[in-house]
Amino acid sequence: MFKNIVKQCKATVILLLLFTLFLGFIYTGAITGFASILFPNKSNGSLVKQNNTVIGSKLIGQNFTSDKYFWGRPSVSSTLPYVAMTAKGSNLGPISPLLRKNIEDRIAILKKSDLQNNNLIPIELVTASASGIDPHISPAAAFYQVNRVAKARNLHSNIVNQIVKDHIKKRQFGIFGEPRVNVLELNLDLDARQAATHKH
Repeated sequence: MFKNIVKQCKATVILLLLFTLFLGFIYTGAITGFASILFPNKSNGSLVKQNNTVIGSKLIGQNFTSDKYFWGRPSVSSTLPYVAMTAKGSNLGPISPLLRKNIEDRIAILKKSDLQNNNLIPIELVTASASGIDPHISPAAAFYQVNRVAKARNLHSNIVNQIVKDHIKKRQFGIFGEPRVNVLELNLDLDARQAATHKH
């Protein structure tokens, strides 16, 4: 009986080591390698570079506060906004007094930044996403900010409006997700186009 127990333990340990080696190293290494070859940008975090310097990721929002830039969703990550290591939802319930105050404060900031704008404020401009670092806003949230951005950049609103349209990403395969705009990509394109205009 003792020999049977030893035999079973030995087989169990061998299987454990084999599965650890295969699933922990060989399989994950192969998947990582294939991903790096087939999807190098995505597998490395969809990093955005400018002059060979990493300035952000398409997957993580950034804290734009200047009037000349489009603003993303509010971030509720700890200490600093849009820190992936501390990303989380606020966990505030719909009747939370703090949530109500946060929304009211964000509405006040948006209204102060564009006094002539009487349009309804899209909900994602005053509420955080579940992750707290969402890099996207809806087309409606982008269009809401067009006049403020155009005025701050001394551009015609039609020009900024068209740039927003150029950055609207449709539903995946026409059915998954919602139309969206990547805030970082939109702001970088704005800078690039305005710089190009000034050169001519």
